[in-house]
Formats: sequence, C-alpha cells, structure tokens
Amino acid sequence: MSRMRASLSAIATLMGGTAMADVPNVAVDIAPVHSLVARVMEGVGTPSLILPPGASPHEYSLRPSEATALQDADIVVWMGHDLTPWMEDAVDTLAGSASVVTLLEAKETTLLDFREGALFEAHDHDDGGEHDHDKAIEAAAHDDHDHDDHAKDDAHDHDDHADHEGHDHDEHTETDAHEGHDHGAHDPHAWLAPTNATTWLNLIAAQLSSADPENAGTYFANAAAARAEMEALSAEVNAILAPVRGESFVVFHDAYQYFETDFDFPASGAISLSDAADPSPARIAEIQGRVREEGVACVLAEPQFNAGLVTAVLDGTEANTGVIDPLGVDLEPGPALYPQLIRNMATTLADCL
Repeated sequence: MSRMRASLSAIATLMGGTAMADVPNVAVDIAPVHSLVARVMEGVGTPSLILPPGASPHEYSLRPSEATALQDADIVVWMGHDLTPWMEDAVDTLAGSASVVTLLEAKETTLLDFREGALFEAHDHDDGGEHDHDKAIEAAAHDDHDHDDHAKDDAHDHDDHADHEGHDHDEHTETDAHEGHDHGAHDPHAWLAPTNATTWLNLIAAQLSSADPENAGTYFANAAAARAEMEALSAEVNAILAPVRGESFVVFHDAYQYFETDFDFPASGAISLSDAADPSPARIAEIQGRVREEGVACVLAEPQFNAGLVTAVLDGTEANTGVIDPLGVDLEPGPALYPQLIRNMATTLADCL
C-alpha cells in the first residue's frame, strides 16, 4: 500500500509538472509591474519578481536566484533602460531567447517629459506637447497589437548613457540641471499613472496568450476584470483627494507627475531631482522659499531616503509631512499590490494635507 501511495504521488507530481510545463515563465523587474502581470496570470501561474522590495531600481546586482529567473524566462516584462539600466545587459545576456515587453517603449504608453528645476508651475502638467494625456481607460483595449515590436532593440551603450538619477547634480546650477545631463527624454515613473497600467494589462495578456494560447481566455478575462478594477480605483482615489483638491504639496524627488497628471493634482516642487543624489543647498533654499511664501501644506518624504532633507525644508514652516511610497516597499508582492500602492499614495497625500 505504501508503495502504491508513493507511485501515485510520483505520478501526480509528474502530471502536475506536465500541466504547468506550457505556462510561460515570466520575469518582471519592479513590484508594481509584477503586480499587474500577476493579476493577468491569476489562476494560471505566478511571475518572478527580479527586484526585491526596498532595492533601488536604478542600481542593483542580481542574486543567483534572480539571475536564474531571468535565464529561465520565456517572457520578460520590464519598464526599460531609463528606470533599470543595469537590467538591459542582464536581459540580453541571460534571457536572450525570451520575448521582451519594454513598457516605456510601447507605443500605447503615455510618456511625460522630465520637469526642469525645483519648482513646478501649472503649465508643467497642462502642456502635453506631442503626448496625449486625455486617453480614456476604454482606450486600453488593443488585443490585436503585435507585441513583438516591443522586443529588446535599439540597445543603449551603458558607458555613454548614464543612469539619469545617478548623476552628480552638484556639478550643475539649478537652472541648468538637465543641460548635459545624459538621460532619456522621458520620466520613467510611468507606472504611477493608472491609465498606463490599464493599457499595459492588455499588452501583458496578449503577450501571454501568444506564448500560451490554451490559457488565452483566462488571461484576457483577468485583464478585463483588472481594467474594471482600475476604473473603480481611479474613482476611489478621486474621492479620497476631493476634500483636499487645490491644496499644495512638495515631494521628496520628482517621481510623481504621472500620478499628479492622472488625478489633476499637481505638486508645487521637489526637494531633489533624483533619489540617488542629495540636492544642492541652493535647491533646498528654493524649496524652502516656496513652502514659506505660498503656505505649502505638505512635504512628502520617501522610505529609506534622507529624512534630514525633509526636516530642513520644514524648518520654520507649518507644513505637515508624510511618507509616500512609489514602489510598494512595505506591501506584499502580488496581484493586490498595485491598487493598494495607488490607494496608499492618495491616502498619504490627503492625510498630510
């Protein structure tokens, strides 16, 4: 009897392995995007998260388990070089045969240009240039899109293209902070716009369905349900922000304009241009001036970054402070992370104001 049980157990294990064999191995760079992929794959499989919570997306050394996840990947979903430049070589080297979805290069992604200087004006959000900021959630449907167009191409030379947030800003004045500053043209924090996330759900479902046609119905059903959830989330966030709409706030570093634009709630400025280098004394003084002169109500810090800089800006003012998290550092990775991340950002901002 014990031998029979052992044999049945072995057969069940083999059958289970066979059933899962056709499900693509998917590797994803950051937790918010991993959450979107996990939501689309729910009930079928689980993607691997490459960047652990709390790690900087701009500079990172892969652990063996993460390198293995890339090496085993059939599909890689990542933001792109401008956010995780170190990952480009890793994808090329370890996941050379995988299908790659680069979200910052997808033509459906709404991109925003970098903002200049420490202080933001209203036109920074109203002037969309060639970008369309009015795209509705319904415009996310694009099932027939050819995702192979977004495979890794146009690889950048890492020696010439420095990480946009690892640059030494003290070598520049605040007025020419971007002159000679070698980064991409666009702000890479595009996941903080739920309109982008909604669009990406179908991109992800289409890529998964191409690799795994048997589960295509589940992937697209999950994506459709997630789009409805995203619409409800946006309504919830607008309700959270409604009582404080029109109040002014300053962020730790300039990473939030996608959120600001989606919810029509612009920041007044950023203490630091980047999260990888401290701002100059001139920039801190400029921010302090705005907080005092305009009665800015809230100065937002971030996890794991220099709290002393926020204290310096708050000195002599009556502004409140809170901690806002753009990556979900303290959240459990998985399908629920993305909506909770956006909800937490709105709640933190509203409470601070």
